[in-house]
Amino acid sequence: MPRIIVFAVPFFLATVLLESLYSSWRRMRLYERRDTFASLAMGTGNLVLGLAFKGVQLGVYTLVWQHRLFDLPAHAWWVWLALLFADDFCYYWVHRFNHRVRLGWAGHVNHHSSRHFNLSTALRQSWTTLFISPWFYLPLALLGFPPLMILAMQSLNLLYQYWIHTETVHRMGPLEWVLNTPSHHRVHHGANPQYIDRNYAGIFILWDRLFGTFEPEREPVRYGLTRNIGTFNPLRIAFHEWRDLFRDISGTRRLRHALGYLVMPPGWSPRYRQETGAGE
Repeated sequence: MPRIIVFAVPFFLATVLLESLYSSWRRMRLYERRDTFASLAMGTGNLVLGLAFKGVQLGVYTLVWQHRLFDLPAHAWWVWLALLFADDFCYYWVHRFNHRVRLGWAGHVNHHSSRHFNLSTALRQSWTTLFISPWFYLPLALLGFPPLMILAMQSLNLLYQYWIHTETVHRMGPLEWVLNTPSHHRVHHGANPQYIDRNYAGIFILWDRLFGTFEPEREPVRYGLTRNIGTFNPLRIAFHEWRDLFRDISGTRRLRHALGYLVMPPGWSPRYRQETGAGE
């Protein structure tokens, strides 16, 4: 994460504390101590690794930007507005990739591993999607958006998503049609069958409505994974799916099956395809 996220850390910690106190006062039981500390540990690891990787990310974006199609003025308000939507469009697709391709899910799954939904859950960030997700934003540099602008907008997008990890805000009226709200994001974190792989939006829920992945919040959300991992150990949270992925790949002798484990959705296996009648 760039420095803008570092500056936001005191705000994150203060609001987590306030929501926790509010939860206790209202007896909502939104927080569990070990789960919260696990989320904070994941966020700390993401912050450190993100700062270390930003130089590489900036270098790659700069290299692509040198071959840009357009010269976009960084000082113009309309360029920032265009980038707001373009960045969020890229986020939608990288987020969808991280759910629908197991290689992406191996890194992203930890964000969904908590069985609680509160502001600390927003900080339960991956230690490995940092090395996958940035490449989806290369078209922005190619279009001519300056690399530092891209990094700044990615941070602003992430900051927006922080506050929607809460059960203390219910519905937001007409804004629900345009913005990603706590209600929409609760659905995204749900393990209920109808909620799985829905509402990938970052800021604008418009993408989900446009591409057929929108689902409104109708019944109470059951948080966590379809198969919960039952641990608060940050190392296990960060790497359990990578371990399972490598185990599956090493357990097959066929290259196409190994590739299938990498690029097919989570839960795919050659055995599943045979049982469902799908051809190899």
